Parts: sequence; structure tokens; C-alpha cells
Amino acid sequence: MGKCKTRLAASIGKENALKVYINLLTHTEKVSQSIAISRYLFYDTEVQKNDMWSDDYYIKSVQSHGNLGHRMSTAFKSVLTMESKAVIIGSDCPQMSKTVIDQALLELDNHDVVIGPTFDGGYYLLGMKVHHKALFHNIEWSSQHVYSSTIKAIKDSGLSYFALDKMHDLDYKEDLDRFPIFMA
Repeated sequence: MGKCKTRLAASIGKENALKVYINLLTHTEKVSQSIAISRYLFYDTEVQKNDMWSDDYYIKSVQSHGNLGHRMSTAFKSVLTMESKAVIIGSDCPQMSKTVIDQALLELDNHDVVIGPTFDGGYYLLGMKVHHKALFHNIEWSSQHVYSSTIKAIKDSGLSYFALDKMHDLDYKEDLDRFPIFMA
């Protein structure tokens, strides 16, 4: 305990933050299970067998080292060697749904990149058909500039993009106040 939802834990305590984290993971797992696609799951340090993410439905591996951008870039590079398109979703978006992911996958038929902005300046989803390494460089991760910096990188690379509806993620107590069901 202590590595997850640290910003939220600062205001509601580690045990409560862990409860919220587990509820968000459960939500994300249910959403991902509702979509008939290949599902890749990247673990922080080691693959967990027979956890809440069924080995029957998820292709599991350990993510690379480095900052968030490097880890996401490597995940895209890996998945796109096997798939024609891929989306990465965050596990802290209470509004994530099958409809949102379906729309992202559909929009990738007509755009190079799909991105789902969050109200705090980040994004909850990123999708692409080709690994665009430039989208992960010169980004100040975990800041309010992630989305705008990524859009700049997309434009600078001459790529087309589709922005999904803006949503809330759950990082602070104020966010949790909008979605109290995740505290239950």
C-alpha cells in the first residue's frame, strides 16, 4: 500500500485511496471486458497471474522502465506490431465506457490519432494506428500541460486527430466528490 493514488491519499488517507483505486480498477476491468477486442495489460514490475484481470482475456506483460511517456510509447510500439490499431486507457476515469472506447476505435478509421482530454489538462485515452514516438517526447507528465503538449506534438508531426469528449479523472478529493460511488 502507498504507491497508488498518492495525491488522493494525501486528503483521504492511504486505506481509503486504496479502496477508491480498487473500485476504479474494477470499473476499468468491467468496461474492457465489454469490448470484443484483444486486451493487453502492462504491469508495473511483474505479471500477476490469476488476479482480477483474467488470464483468459488479457495478454499480460511487464511495462518498460522510464517515465510515463516512455512506458506508453513502448506499449504502443509492442501492441502495434500485432494489431492494426490500439488505444491506451487510464484506470482512473470513472466516466470510461464501452461507448467511449468504441468511438475511439471507430474514429481511428479516419484519423491518425484519437485523444480523450481530461478537465485537469491530461488525457484518459490515446489511440493510434502507427506508433508515433514524437507524441511522447517533451511532455511534462502529470501536469496540466499534457493534453496541450500532446496536441502540439500531433500537429507538429502533421497528423490528423479526433478529440473525444472531455471527462474527469479521479486524482483529488474534489474529483471523488463528483463520483462518490467509487468510495463505496
